[in-house]
Amino acid sequence: MNVNEKIRAREVRLIDVNGEQLGVKSRNEALDIAANANLDLVMVAPNAKPPVCRVMDYGKYRFEQQKKEKEARKKQTVIKVKEVRLSPGIEDHDFNTKLRNARKFLEKGDKVKASVRFRGRAITHKELGQKVLERMAEECKDIAQVETKPKMEGRSMFLMLAPLNEK
Repeated sequence: MNVNEKIRAREVRLIDVNGEQLGVKSRNEALDIAANANLDLVMVAPNAKPPVCRVMDYGKYRFEQQKKEKEARKKQTVIKVKEVRLSPGIEDHDFNTKLRNARKFLEKGDKVKASVRFRGRAITHKELGQKVLERMAEECKDIAQVETKPKMEGRSMFLMLAPLNEK
């Protein structure tokens, strides 16, 4: 933001501390008004014709802006993507272990990428991998929704699960 002497416009539309418009003034006049009030002249709308400037305490304004940004960062949540790797011929016990991990991730609020890696000639039986992924989706449907259906990417097939929103 342009403040005080950094403002290059000859004429500015001036707004005082109370938010009242003082009209179009020359830059020097506006700087004098701001100096008399022991405040700063801040350009708030540089693209307007003429540019709009406001008389305010710039330090206090910046502090308030930083406070708002910090508060906004506190409220946002970062969604992580956790991966669970399966194989096309996975046994029940191993599948249940992977399922338990996936459910734990989903309950924490993370997305889960379930992937089946095809090794060697197993890639000729893609339907086996698809069945495993569909079973995973079916077992998690009470706490998750399918974000992307099973699809191939290289030698692996994957499926994205997102936690259901309770809001």
